[in-house]
Amino acid sequence: MPMEKYQFMSNVWRDGIFDNKVVFCTGGAGTICSAQVRAMVALGANACIIGRNVEKTENMAKDIATARPGARVLGIGAIDVRKPELLQGAADRCARELGSLDFVIAGAAGNFLATIDQISPNAMKSVIDIDVLGSYNTVKATLPYLKESAGRYRTDGTTLPVNGTGGRIIFVSATLHYTGTPMQSHVSVAKAGVDAMAMSVAIEQGPRGITSNIIAPGPIAETEGMARLSKSDAKSKVAKAVPSGRFGAVKEIADATVYLFSDAGNFVNGETLVVDGGAWHTAGFAGGFEYPDFMLSGESVTGVKGGKKSKL
Repeated sequence: MPMEKYQFMSNVWRDGIFDNKVVFCTGGAGTICSAQVRAMVALGANACIIGRNVEKTENMAKDIATARPGARVLGIGAIDVRKPELLQGAADRCARELGSLDFVIAGAAGNFLATIDQISPNAMKSVIDIDVLGSYNTVKATLPYLKESAGRYRTDGTTLPVNGTGGRIIFVSATLHYTGTPMQSHVSVAKAGVDAMAMSVAIEQGPRGITSNIIAPGPIAETEGMARLSKSDAKSKVAKAVPSGRFGAVKEIADATVYLFSDAGNFVNGETLVVDGGAWHTAGFAGGFEYPDFMLSGESVTGVKGGKKSKL
């Protein structure tokens, strides 16, 4: 059963703007990334989503394909973004079976709540490897295809691009490292690295027509991130800390994605698009854990989904 369109993107976009294009997305079975891909598919693209869990990834691919009659969506599971050979194989399969690879979303990530003295060396390495090395491996695997697409669909900004756009990458990051966030040192380090990588890609590959940008989501309702990083009984308190007075919706991240990949985003390169309702500006310690009391208590995190215990 197709999802109601307004659940995953706004009604302002014209149908068919991504006809005959292909989007490749790591972490594509997640709530945010699947909405990004679903919007692209609804607007004409075909897609390839990558994930570690085979069943989850394949089922999500089938679900995303309902966004548009005739859409082709590959779900490739058993892919660990830390292993470059697996990503390369997935990118090659995507281009081979769908005909091209025009847009990339680097969305695979890992996260949990813990103070730096509670994070084991292995846990720190795991998050950095997934976020930073995973993003790097994604770039390496897809860059030849992005170069080809960018050359094919290059525009001077004044002439109507009859065949649309291509050769663009979005890194899904966060705002945690802007002011510092307790219990998120591992992710802050990783996302700062992702941001630096995105800028390097923009500078180095921009002359070839490739654009590289960042979307930094804030607190987005009904996502794995909110379930893992905020106590269920503290949601209203967390929402009050957002200047817009509410959590975001996945469709608002999808809208940002469509903008950056579309003709409207032609001259946007090397930028960070923060979609958080102004939340990072208040920089209050959210999640339902009192600061600094919880930091000083030495207690392990409880009350969140998928809590991770880590050795000192």
